[in-house]
Amino acid sequence: GSSGGRKVYIIARQHPGESMAEWLMEGLLERLTDPHDPTSRALRSKATLYLVPNMCPDGSVRGYLRTNAAGVNLNRAWEGSDTQSSPEVHCVLQHMKQTGVDLLVDVHGDEELPYCFTIPNGGIPGWTPRLSSLEEGFNSALVRHSPDFQTTHNYPFDPPEALAAATKQVAQLFDCCALTLEMPFKDNALLPDPEVGWSPARCKRLGA
Repeated sequence: GSSGGRKVYIIARQHPGESMAEWLMEGLLERLTDPHDPTSRALRSKATLYLVPNMCPDGSVRGYLRTNAAGVNLNRAWEGSDTQSSPEVHCVLQHMKQTGVDLLVDVHGDEELPYCFTIPNGGIPGWTPRLSSLEEGFNSALVRHSPDFQTTHNYPFDPPEALAAATKQVAQLFDCCALTLEMPFKDNALLPDPEVGWSPARCKRLGA
């Protein structure tokens, strides 16, 4: 943690079967905690980072694909979370309301598209040119950071009623940039690796 001004939340593995999300978080944490990394030190001086490497530990232990122990898809619980059916979301959202949010990155794995990409947020009622510019800036920075990331292949934004999803709800509540970062299950068609495909090591590199 740090006492920097910007409040940045990065959460992963809302869907417990998407283990690549937690591998990315491991790479991110390794870099952020490296005392010799000047970029990480500068970032920590400018922002307070709140990281949740595994949003659904009970579902992970049980070997579930998309739900927690109560059978709830956490990424559809952000509009009406409670302590009984979705305590994981409820806890994080209450903390966000205490601190405020300037950026949320929600890390996932995608079964369909063989790419690394973000899902646009343009369908929310509170969408503005400012949020569009922040989203474009984030994507451009990630393109520069990693050749594994691209912006050509993704999904269209969800309709306004999709506010139960984490990034939609957080962007709407806090008027901030909130993005879902997706990674492939098998391999990245942009830079395929015929031997190992999309591996834990590549997940960690994208996170770092």
